[in-house]
Amino acid sequence: MGAACEFRVRLFRNLPKYLPNTYGWAMSTARLFSARLRTVFEDVGHWALSTRAGLKPSRRLPQQASPRLLSVGCADHAKRQELPGKKPLSEKKLKRYFVDCRRVLVCGGNGGAGASCFHSEPRKEFGGPDGGDGGNGGHVILRVDQQVKSLSSVLSQYQGFSGEDGGSKNCFGRSGAVLYVQVPVGTLVKEGGRVVADLSRMGDEYIAALGGAGGKGNRFFLANDNRAPVTCTPGQPGQQRVLHLELKTVAHAGMVGFPNAGKSSLLRAISNARPAVASYPFTTLKPHVGIVHYEGHQQIAVADIPGIIRGAHQNRGLGSAFLRHIERCRFLLFVVDLSQPEPWTQVDDLKYELEMYEEGLSERPHAIIANKIDLPEARANLSQLRDHLGREVIALSALTGENLEQLLLHLKVLHDAYVEAELGKGRQPLRW
Repeated sequence: MGAACEFRVRLFRNLPKYLPNTYGWAMSTARLFSARLRTVFEDVGHWALSTRAGLKPSRRLPQQASPRLLSVGCADHAKRQELPGKKPLSEKKLKRYFVDCRRVLVCGGNGGAGASCFHSEPRKEFGGPDGGDGGNGGHVILRVDQQVKSLSSVLSQYQGFSGEDGGSKNCFGRSGAVLYVQVPVGTLVKEGGRVVADLSRMGDEYIAALGGAGGKGNRFFLANDNRAPVTCTPGQPGQQRVLHLELKTVAHAGMVGFPNAGKSSLLRAISNARPAVASYPFTTLKPHVGIVHYEGHQQIAVADIPGIIRGAHQNRGLGSAFLRHIERCRFLLFVVDLSQPEPWTQVDDLKYELEMYEEGLSERPHAIIANKIDLPEARANLSQLRDHLGREVIALSALTGENLEQLLLHLKVLHDAYVEAELGKGRQPLRW
């Protein structure tokens, strides 16, 4: 121990003599390394220049990359890596997402199998059967959800949750959970061409497929003449059905008119709905529902039905695919383009198409709206339209907002008459 301590003391005393040599060795090593590194870079530069000289002008690389260009390139690359923002979809793209018909295969959950086992316990030789029953399969239920506006979210196939198998000690299996399928208000359920359910109100539900019953365990078969049964039954398969869903838009009022009559512009003017507006026909490719607010928190739903042309009941134009949405409307608003010659023929043609599609549809309470009163040629046709129809016509301009108050007041009158008629029949009126 004394020799070791003496060596350490001697080393610390002579440490100042060794430090300059160590520092000099480190500096010389660093200078040698930097010189070698500089030589390597110079050799690489000479090789790059010689290679550049041998390449064609179109394949030459820049001699020196600018730091600014490098930073801009990195920034562009970072921008490309970022997720693009959500762009608003056009009306034609929205058409792909609006579905009013859907064929659905629904299968209920399978029941769990029963268990076959016997009770085992010390000092109890013959415990008897204690196999539990299997759980029931879950149902598939269609439920109305006001937030769902289309059948596009409905899948083509649904399989319910299966029940669990039974266990020992008389443990029953857990039943499968109920599978709810959210559908919009106004969904019509058909099976084999026959209507089996009409989900036209909030909270309506329909059991589309029943779950299978669970199997029985051997405890179930215990009897006086069979004290040790080993029989157990499997679970039953769930019900399987093929259903056809059809959507009929539910609204208080439905705006009916020819293409470019100004229905979408009028809906934008009286509600917060924002359907596409353009100067070409068939701008609206799916029904839009706007809510008109009144005092006392009263709301009236107005549906913009796509344009109807002559022969629509024969599947011309957009066809009869959108005529079904008019069936749910309690009263109608016939929108007429007042700038066209002989505008009263538009009302006659619209009523004819509705009557050919469904008898009595054109006889519902309605109002005649003469749009585009701001155009000069429309003023001259207003008096002729009133003379031919022989009834009051609401002349307005959806573009300038002229005379919109009269439409809102008349809409309120039609809604109050509908509510009074529904209450008189003992039915609850539609509310939004």
